[in-house]
Amino acid sequence: MSPVSLQPHATEGHTHVPVVREVLSDLDTPLSVYLKLADGPHTYLFESVEGGERFGRYSIIGLPARRVYAFAGHTLFVTEDGELVESRTVDDPFAEVERLRAAYSVPRVPGLPGFTGGLVGWFGFECIQYLEPRLAAAHERRPLPDELGTPDILLMQSEEVAVFDSLKGRLYLIVHAEANNPRALAKANRRLDELVHRLRQGGSGYPRSLEGQVLDEADFVSGFTREGFIDAVEKSKEYIRAGDIFQVVLSQRLSVPFKARPVDVYRALRALNPSPYMYFLDVGDMQVVGSSPEILVRLQHDAQGRGEVTVRPIAGTRPRGATPEQDDALEAELLADPKERAEHLMLIDLGRNDVGRVSKPGTVEVGEQFVIERYSHVMHIVSEVTGELRDGLSYADVLRATFPAGTVSGAPKIRALEVIRELEPTRRNVYAGSIGYLGWSEPGRNGDADTAIAIRTAVIQDGRLYVQAGAGIVFDSDPQKEWEETMNKGRALFRAVAEAARGL
Repeated sequence: MSPVSLQPHATEGHTHVPVVREVLSDLDTPLSVYLKLADGPHTYLFESVEGGERFGRYSIIGLPARRVYAFAGHTLFVTEDGELVESRTVDDPFAEVERLRAAYSVPRVPGLPGFTGGLVGWFGFECIQYLEPRLAAAHERRPLPDELGTPDILLMQSEEVAVFDSLKGRLYLIVHAEANNPRALAKANRRLDELVHRLRQGGSGYPRSLEGQVLDEADFVSGFTREGFIDAVEKSKEYIRAGDIFQVVLSQRLSVPFKARPVDVYRALRALNPSPYMYFLDVGDMQVVGSSPEILVRLQHDAQGRGEVTVRPIAGTRPRGATPEQDDALEAELLADPKERAEHLMLIDLGRNDVGRVSKPGTVEVGEQFVIERYSHVMHIVSEVTGELRDGLSYADVLRATFPAGTVSGAPKIRALEVIRELEPTRRNVYAGSIGYLGWSEPGRNGDADTAIAIRTAVIQDGRLYVQAGAGIVFDSDPQKEWEETMNKGRALFRAVAEAARGL
């Protein structure tokens, strides 16, 4: 079947137009397309599983991004084709991100998901310094050790995208060109010709696995010993008894030497622990691999430009049973556990408060409540909170209202964040921040955005792989059980890393 060219009509106010080539791709997978077209620095792959059980219809493959924005504190570094082209100080990094996103105005492609290009990457946990003067002052007064040295915000300007439609067996190759510029349009079509040719060459080009490395859970070294973590839980309970906080989420980071290809971790993880948000990001000097069950926040606009804000708190965990009967028993136990229910209700209230800060009065609703979602190693209690975005607000405002998620911080949020800074030994970096996309806008309608909480996520850098997991501490928490909860949450990643290390 010959490729079909599609091109939405550019109207007044559009700066760029997506030039689209539709290709029959029923013999490919999203991963094989990534390996053929995008394997390398400043690329990404997003996939999803709905309800913990079935793969989503669309996957998004980001081809190499020429332009990358990295924020370290209040300094913005801009690279183009790997070379630093600009660095400057910005007062408000979130507002600067919104300005960068709004610089492109692009028509939507009918029949495709809301994202076909935009800014893709992460907002690290230390973005909390941008949100609250107390946290900014603490960050300046006592900087935490920075084991990974990652940017606080890293965003790739994604102008070449492949959207994989698993339902139709079709691939949509998208290259953005300047609107009303015939030379730019011709260049985009030549680029699409090249991409179609690469797809048809056959094979993923993926070499055989490297020589195997034997790893197991005992090889992962914690930067927060069991004794240190238990002491931190006890200190947290003192703050709870004193009335400072109701809950705080403490985490530990584990690491292991790692020789295999980073994309093999993604291959293993998507097979072992499929989740609503699966991602592989290659930013050159490091790779981020994740299978997160939880959104931070989603912003979607309808045809009239109305925006809906969605958060889905996840709190309450049990390991999976060995049989369906054990699964059912563990689910019933989880839903009947007063501690788990109280913690989850607290996070629903926090979600309602966060969404309410940017929503029209009277529009905040709690939809699903106390639903169990099952994953490969654990099951969770899940609820959903939505609201209609107030006029004149953007994703930057939504991010300010919801970041970081209550499920990785605690309540009250600001004081819980101060306790985390006091008790955890290093910066969290990518962990517990967010990963996802910010789509470009068009006249009269802001772009959609969808970001996951960066949990169940591995960072690979300089021959070492890092995993981090947390547990919610409340007044009657058992320190030993909270340690075990962090280990249970990490086990799907441990297993995926071990499989990748052995060779796939």
